[in-house]
Amino acid sequence: MRHNKKFNHLGRTASHRSAMLSNMATSLIMHKRITTTLAKAKALKKYVEPLITKSKEDTTNSRRVVFSYLQNKFAVTELFQVISEKVADRPGGYTRIIKTGFRANDNAPMCFIELVDFDENMAKTQKKAKRTRRSKKSADAPVAEVVETTEASAEAVAE
Repeated sequence: MRHNKKFNHLGRTASHRSAMLSNMATSLIMHKRITTTLAKAKALKKYVEPLITKSKEDTTNSRRVVFSYLQNKFAVTELFQVISEKVADRPGGYTRIIKTGFRANDNAPMCFIELVDFDENMAKTQKKAKRTRRSKKSADAPVAEVVETTEASAEAVAE
């Protein structure tokens, strides 16, 4: 029976799974976005979010705990210096998973997982003004002038 064994084993041994999640977490921290399968992204989200929370408190012990998971001093430095400053006021939810479709050869669901505060494209789309289908008319030009120009062009065509 598998009572209270809720995490996805991903079809790997424990050592392979921990090494893979460590490498994926390092890649996510260094590159801010990675493309992977949906199952791996969900497992990575559960793996990396507690590490980001731990990085908010910059102590020797928290650095050692994070290093024991990541095994990469450059990723630990990036996490504690750059990422922890941006997520300091966020209470959680540091990553976002966006589905991108299915892989061609085995039809596996693909997605990319990214750090929320580092995505400039999503920040730009939220600030866009709403577009309307009306034509743009300047506020200074009255409508009568527009009508006069069309009447003048109609007279020119008639002559």
